[in-house]
Amino acid sequence: MLIFRDSDRDWTAADDDGLRKLITLKDELAASGELVSSEGLLPPDRGRIVQIRDGARVVTDGPFVEAKEQFAGYFMVDVPDDARAEAIAAQVSTAVSDRVELRGTLISA
Repeated sequence: MLIFRDSDRDWTAADDDGLRKLITLKDELAASGELVSSEGLLPPDRGRIVQIRDGARVVTDGPFVEAKEQFAGYFMVDVPDDARAEAIAAQVSTAVSDRVELRGTLISA
């Protein structure tokens, strides 16, 4: 589950509440054995891009291309079916008041 956030939004008390909900959900998913991994990410202006150009490593500090949305975090879960994944994604979307994108793995063990 990829969590997105509108880059124009300021952090509010509602966001604090949403973060508490995400932490509770993370704990519940860990307890049920469904959580593989979950992290929040720093904003794009705190990131950097690393690439190889002409055999040399080039590191570029953020901010990057201006975008309305930023990738804010993720939940990686191991669930039995799409319905369960969608139910968890709905909880995440409610907590962050923004969209959540679901993707499966390319190769699963």
